Amino acid sequence: MPKVEIRNEENIVLARHEIRNLADELGFSIINKTRLATAVSELSRNTLVHGQGGQMVFQALREEDRVGIQCTFSDEGPGIENVDEAMQEGFSTARSLGQGLPGTRRLVDDFAITSEPGKGTTVEITKWQ
Repeated sequence: MPKVEIRNEENIVLARHEIRNLADELGFSIINKTRLATAVSELSRNTLVHGQGGQMVFQALREEDRVGIQCTFSDEGPGIENVDEAMQEGFSTARSLGQGLPGTRRLVDDFAITSEPGKGTTVEITKWQ
């Protein structure tokens, strides 16, 4: 699977670019490309800022009569103490609006997050065309 290391701001731009290109190749609509690129930007930034860097692996999915893109973000940062709380609207550990994870979940079709304090976080998203 293709991979983007997320270690700096330029890597966030690269991750978004890679996903937009794949979405173009697969014939995604402009709306779905924008939703997916926004989700990738947010999760890449979380990986860098909160996870202290990590990676995004991605792949095209083909199931019968539909195509999609799956992205998995992983880091070995401090992890999330309470995932349920982190998924609540308005919750933030960084003095932000707290829309990141809940907002990302709304932009994609499938969203899964696992985290273990002291070991890191993994977020997997899928967007279907």
